[in-house]
Amino acid sequence: MKIRFKHVIAAILLALSLTAPVKAGPFEDAAAAYSKGDYATALRLLRPLADQGLVKAQIILAVMYANGHGVPQSQVEAMKWYRVAADQGDAAAQTALGVIYANGLGVPKDPAKAVEWLRKAADQGYANAQTNLGSMYDRGDGVAQDYAEAMKWYRLAADQGYANAQNNIATMYNYGRGVPQNYAEAVKWSRLAADQGLSAAQYYLAFAYANGQGVPQDYAEAAKWSRLAADQGYAVAQYYLGIAYANGQGVPQDFVQAYKLFELSATHGYKDGIQARETISRRMTDEQIAEAQRLVRDWKPTAQQLLR
Repeated sequence: MKIRFKHVIAAILLALSLTAPVKAGPFEDAAAAYSKGDYATALRLLRPLADQGLVKAQIILAVMYANGHGVPQSQVEAMKWYRVAADQGDAAAQTALGVIYANGLGVPKDPAKAVEWLRKAADQGYANAQTNLGSMYDRGDGVAQDYAEAMKWYRLAADQGYANAQNNIATMYNYGRGVPQNYAEAVKWSRLAADQGLSAAQYYLAFAYANGQGVPQDYAEAAKWSRLAADQGYAVAQYYLGIAYANGQGVPQDFVQAYKLFELSATHGYKDGIQARETISRRMTDEQIAEAQRLVRDWKPTAQQLLR
């Protein structure tokens, strides 16, 4: 399981947005400006607060530098502000530092230092950090590979309802890593994450239903879960939903939809979609191909996933 920086950023911003202010003030005005894309106002209000030691301001300032929002993008400046907040014990900033070191974003890649910062946040019960620390043990990155230790941290996060951790547990059960292989348990944990909108979990459920793995084989259910993931731009799910439309498996046979989905999967990086698109096009009229291409141009992803 890879550590993805965008998930950390999303979790930080969501956590800040859920902090209910007692009354409006400079920070609340800054946060409102940032959420509206008024980065100049946000920066003007945040910088003095960050200089005064307000952790929430320091974190948003770090996010702004990391993304180039209203300031020249600078991982060095982002790192500086995350570090200031992390040194005050803030778990979100500590997690961000861990992910920065794990991926070598603006600093030399240092898995051991990544583990150090992730553990600080994980020990505070921060689910994002617990999940990422579990991933480090899962891969043996910065620590000796230890599936049991990975499962321990995944479970702590999953018990808080953290979707990525729930999906990671499903993967462990699917492959029998640190636990006996158990497809039914894998489906159970994937469903918890899928119900929160996690596209990877939705695709796993689709795969399970298509293959009768841990559940009775059900092509209609497979298509349903594939669609939910495909609608978010999950390339593999788009490809397999295209296969379902090409073969009329769980959905009515529809070459236009199949072409559209193969094209989208290829656009999103799944190379098998290119060959599948060429194959299906040989069974279509020029008018059908033109309609499919129009659908591709008009397609926009949905935002189902609850990032926490």
